Amino acid sequence: MSEQGTLLIIDDEPIAVRNLAHVMRKEGYHTTAIDNGLQALTLLKRQSFDVVLTDLRMDGANGMEILQTCKKLYPESEVILITGFATLESAVEAMRDGAFYYIAKPFRLDEVRKMVSEAMHKVHLHRENRELKEKLRRIQEGGPIITRDPVMIKLLETTRQVGPTGCNILITGESGVGKELIAHYLHQHSGHPDGPFVAINCGVFTEELLSSELFGHEKGAFTGAATTKIGLMESAQGGTLFLDEVTEMTLSMQVKLLRAIQEREIMRVGGTRSIHIDVRFIAATNRNLAEAVAQGKFRQDLFFRLNVITLPIPPLKQRRGDIALLADYFLKRGAERMERPARTIAADAMALLREYDFPGNIRELENIMERAVALCNEETITTLHLPDELRIQMIRTFRKRGDRAPTLEELESDYIQWVLNETSGNQTMAAEILGIDRVSLWRKLKRLRLVSEE
Repeated sequence: MSEQGTLLIIDDEPIAVRNLAHVMRKEGYHTTAIDNGLQALTLLKRQSFDVVLTDLRMDGANGMEILQTCKKLYPESEVILITGFATLESAVEAMRDGAFYYIAKPFRLDEVRKMVSEAMHKVHLHRENRELKEKLRRIQEGGPIITRDPVMIKLLETTRQVGPTGCNILITGESGVGKELIAHYLHQHSGHPDGPFVAINCGVFTEELLSSELFGHEKGAFTGAATTKIGLMESAQGGTLFLDEVTEMTLSMQVKLLRAIQEREIMRVGGTRSIHIDVRFIAATNRNLAEAVAQGKFRQDLFFRLNVITLPIPPLKQRRGDIALLADYFLKRGAERMERPARTIAADAMALLREYDFPGNIRELENIMERAVALCNEETITTLHLPDELRIQMIRTFRKRGDRAPTLEELESDYIQWVLNETSGNQTMAAEILGIDRVSLWRKLKRLRLVSEE
């Protein structure tokens, strides 16, 4: 039996269209037959078909109009034309307008079967290719998870284990640690990785707008609702809905979300009909959710619904072994995006990054490396290409030189010289790091003979 698909047959001869429909149904296609060109055009404006098999000359609307309409509305569909008045000119015009094939009457059924099968196969290949590209795009959107940290590796193992279960997940961690990245990873390892992944930040909307975004609304539900809008919960059918910063929801919105999770159904704003949803909920927060519950800022029943499994992501300062890996990745990605040559990171610059606490976590590291790529015109990223505030906020550790302990004066001289080198000779910044004013620094420089007496 042939590859299944939807087929529309159009011919203004009722007997011919019925016979062809009977043959094609036996081939396994979901076949619709119409003996009127205008009715076929009306149907095509409401419904798509994988393949359209149409007569060329018909009253009301001819095959060329069918072809042009179909290609305009559904570019991936294929159209096969049949005519008893075959000419070279009409064949050329049909192929130029995108016809898959041009069959002259009287035709052989085997020829029609063959052409429909080939057209259907082409449509299915295009669709599979598009779906694979879309899947790859969704995977790439999340980006790779780069780590060698034992805690993160264990977290990813847990994520892969719970991914297919479909249970609700709560992801916790500071801002910038990659909570949405883990949510993407969960979706990729779920039972429906080809389903949609829909994300929303609950902290950027008012209650009214958040309700409209999540549940959708009917036309006329409120001022400005000129059309019906499908909400994100409906858009996520068969996939994942990621609720970022879920603790920013008002208590009344939490009640609506709780009902949707419990009942697996929603009602659009202004609607009267319940809509069943098949959605996996993943929530994330940078707050302590248990404390929010104790303070009455988050509903306990919603907390238990969302917190079936918790995935806590450690901050970057607790996984310093990943800093070099991530810095190198962001450096390469930044160079590709800006179409600049690849850069390396100098050892002292990498040491500075490894010792920094990164209050903005991975997001901050990414921004730092993109900035370095933009500023660096050499082959190597040095400390000069890192933000000034990073160097100021660093916890400095000064080590002795040689095989003897330095004198206090040597230690002071070497340390001041090191700070000046780190700040590229900027005495104002150096004084700030040293905790003294600029005049005091100048006096020390003169006393230690670090500047010319002239």
